[in-house]
Amino acid sequence: MTTTTYEAIAMIIYFVGMIMIGLWAYTRTTDIDDYMLAGRGLNPFVAALSAGASDMSGWLLMGLPGALYLSGLVEAWIAVGLTVGALANWLLVAPRLRTYTEVAGNAITVPSFLDNRLHDSRHLLRWASGLIILVFFTFYVSSGMVAGGTFFESSFGMDYRLGMTLVAAITVMYTLVGGFLAVSWTDLVQGLMMVSALIAVPVVGVVHVGGPSAVLDAVREADPSYWTLVGPSVSVLGVVSALAWGLGYFGQPHIIVRFMAIRSAREALRGGVIGISWMLFAVLGAIGTAVVGVAVYQHDTQQLANPEAVFITLGQLLFHPLVAGFMLAAILAAIMSTISSQLLVTSSALIEDLYRTVRTSQPSASHLVIASRVSVLGVAVVAALMAWTPSDTILSLVAFAWAGFGASFGPTVLLCLYWKRLTSWGALVGMVTGAVLVGVWGNLAGGPGGIFDLYEILPGFVGNLVVAWAVSQAGTPEPSVEAEFDKAVAAARG
Repeated sequence: MTTTTYEAIAMIIYFVGMIMIGLWAYTRTTDIDDYMLAGRGLNPFVAALSAGASDMSGWLLMGLPGALYLSGLVEAWIAVGLTVGALANWLLVAPRLRTYTEVAGNAITVPSFLDNRLHDSRHLLRWASGLIILVFFTFYVSSGMVAGGTFFESSFGMDYRLGMTLVAAITVMYTLVGGFLAVSWTDLVQGLMMVSALIAVPVVGVVHVGGPSAVLDAVREADPSYWTLVGPSVSVLGVVSALAWGLGYFGQPHIIVRFMAIRSAREALRGGVIGISWMLFAVLGAIGTAVVGVAVYQHDTQQLANPEAVFITLGQLLFHPLVAGFMLAAILAAIMSTISSQLLVTSSALIEDLYRTVRTSQPSASHLVIASRVSVLGVAVVAALMAWTPSDTILSLVAFAWAGFGASFGPTVLLCLYWKRLTSWGALVGMVTGAVLVGVWGNLAGGPGGIFDLYEILPGFVGNLVVAWAVSQAGTPEPSVEAEFDKAVAAARG
């Protein structure tokens, strides 16, 4: 059999496995709580790997190794910021959010939690946050589809649009059918595939090159400044921007919704240990992949024209075609795990947070599940149209969406969980401020001292915090809101 045949067999096995999980989850999904949150019954292992897999997306195996391959270890500051941010998210957000969402009217989405937490009778928070999710997740889902198309183009020579359509179709199929339970369990499988591949490629790559010292010599020859983390070639602004990625974790709806679905606040802490361990292995594997890539390809564009394909080409070089096929499937796992989570959260924003607020009568459980499935399909079609002719790199698309969520939701979620005096108007104005700052700042460049080159999440995050605090100081929360806050905090402590 040819190499392509072996790789195609691995892909087919992977695709069939994902569809089977979706069909299994379908038999266990009866109402909107099951479809959106799996009945809050996830064990910490599934929740942790699901959060990690849905977080990292195609950029972990394509975008990050590509950036590290092209620019050197300076790009590793992003990985440092993300690891610290993920740890803080599990420690600060997970236990309290798991408890507070039940106390606040059994909220099953981030917008409904904000609405219930602050007793917003006008539902302005719900509408604003739902619209922010629709806007930024459309970019995010689109970035995943771009990654899918790029993957098939690089690894099989397939037409970009055909590959993108194939990835989108399989992902939509199991997400639409199985809902949150399918997404979580496919994420578990995908997370294990991702971390296994990211460990295997650099380990075997080092052996292929001739050992650690040979790798170091080859990298030094290709790029003497490759290992520079600080120094004249590394700006303070660049390091701060990279570390600021960690702030985004507090506001990513597709990640923190896992905290809401875990079985208990105590198990959220166990999930954190599992999740951070997975992340450390994955990030170190991505760095190792880039380093081995430099040693093997020496920045020769004839051997590797697209830096974001370094993981793909190394996998094909180092392993038997069938094994390489499953490693290539790991890239699809990273891409599809994130797309599915984002589709589901966007669907929940459309149905649970927007559609239900305009309905004059309470729709049936079956009606809501059907509407959610239709919305998954609709969002996927819009994102696919945006990805049809990509104009940005995967990392650029992800960076914009990550900043949008981090700056608009991150400070608001933290204040909801830790500050009793937050008001609905403070949260609303702060959230809008964060989103607008990201949109404006992200389209500027240069400025005094290059200030507009700072990653837009930082000014957006700070702007949200300051505005939410200032506006909240001008008002007073209802006594019932403060009493509910005390109850949630006491419950989280155990």
